[in-house]
Amino acid sequence: MDLLALVEWVGESYTAALLGLATGIIFGVSAQRSQFCLRAATVQFARGEMGDKVAVWFLTFSTAVVWVQSAQLLGLFNAADARQMAIPGSWSGAIIGGLIFGVGMVLARGCSGRLLVLAATGNLRSVVSGLIFAVVAQMSLSGILSDFRNSVASLWVTEGGRNLDLIAFFGLPEWGGLAIGIIFAVLALVLSWKNKISVSRLIFGAGVGFAVAVGWVSTFALSQIAFDPVTVESVTFSGPSAHTLMFFLDRNEILQFSVGLVPGVVVGSFTSSFLRGEFKFQGFSDESNMRRSMTGAVLMGFGAMLAGGCAIGAGVTGGSVFAGTAWLALFCMWVGAMTTDILLDQRGMRSKAA
Repeated sequence: MDLLALVEWVGESYTAALLGLATGIIFGVSAQRSQFCLRAATVQFARGEMGDKVAVWFLTFSTAVVWVQSAQLLGLFNAADARQMAIPGSWSGAIIGGLIFGVGMVLARGCSGRLLVLAATGNLRSVVSGLIFAVVAQMSLSGILSDFRNSVASLWVTEGGRNLDLIAFFGLPEWGGLAIGIIFAVLALVLSWKNKISVSRLIFGAGVGFAVAVGWVSTFALSQIAFDPVTVESVTFSGPSAHTLMFFLDRNEILQFSVGLVPGVVVGSFTSSFLRGEFKFQGFSDESNMRRSMTGAVLMGFGAMLAGGCAIGAGVTGGSVFAGTAWLALFCMWVGAMTTDILLDQRGMRSKAA
């Protein structure tokens, strides 16, 4: 069944949700099998290691860039229509929100996407932290924190009513984005070889990036045939977490890609962990661990909405279309996470050792 036939059969909103569900399942299975996590990668890097977590992160990022840029060259996708590109970006939001998110994901011991994946494997700590993240994200989107978020985001925005296209800004050819993705892919493969990462983990690590491309291409295709406007979007967990939460709380909420995405990740991760015998209920180890995780979730919820996306939404999805503020937010997430690990966790480890 082609996309048009599916739209005629179930309608545009259900089709969008089904596309989100399919994208989420691919992401959930791949992230669970590859152990993809930006927080883990930044911690390894901060400790002077170019280990397996760093390798998998670069593999995911490069795969997303290669697939998305290839799709654009083939005419299957147009980055100019992407949500991150079609609206003004916030430089101030990317800097401040990225730093806050980076701090939060180290405290919570996982970015928002990783928390969702872990929650589906029975990790109750991630369930609690994920729910707090979703609530704070909704508060920052349209609740009590939205005015403050808007005031910070409006301090410094991109010009021209759109985000900054880094490919055009640096005068690169149309294939420039693909070339950059290939360079990152070579780096990822070298690191993977040095860390003796298995072929299956490589495939699933690449699958996370592929899920990002699936989201972009499928929503773009739907936007070309839909009667009502369709947001061209892909994998992110700040807005979708808030939208999914409200969908189950408010009957006036409508089905959309983001509402299908989150359940899809849960289904994919749960199925993968269950079939592999890795599903296991786990809780908080103590009160301090609980306070730390909850604090991190609050910071991530606000930071992600301020930065224009989470570690996946800005760091991989926005990065794959070369949105200027997404790359800046990603850089600030790395800085915030590494600084927190150095000042908090590494210092604590040295104190215990002494």
